[in-house]
Amino acid sequence: MSLDRSQADAMVERLRTLAQPQRLMILSVLLDGERAVGEIEEATGIGQPALSQQLAELRRAALVVTRREARQIHYRIADDAAEERVRTLFAAFSAVHPIRHVRDRIDRGSSKVAGLSGAAMFARIG
Repeated sequence: MSLDRSQADAMVERLRTLAQPQRLMILSVLLDGERAVGEIEEATGIGQPALSQQLAELRRAALVVTRREARQIHYRIADDAAEERVRTLFAAFSAVHPIRHVRDRIDRGSSKVAGLSGAAMFARIG
């Protein structure tokens, strides 16, 4: 596979979004499920206004989405594709064990893991 300049530029922009420690910390918390802003703040130790700024960047990058409940805003990973990108990045840098990632997907009932199924999935786990 060969990239053209526009594809390479788009990839670099996505990587820039992820290449920020506070954003990675936030995403790691959200991999465990939806969290209210206060829970994210407590789990990461990132105070206001930095937390708001980083959450806004993650929203702009379509990595997270929000849900309002009364006065609280809850954040979660935007979709399966965004979660897969984040988990893959963490696994590549050993921030999240790849086998845990595979087992998490199996536990959620996914029949395909990272494009693998059947014997290929078994080989990846084993």
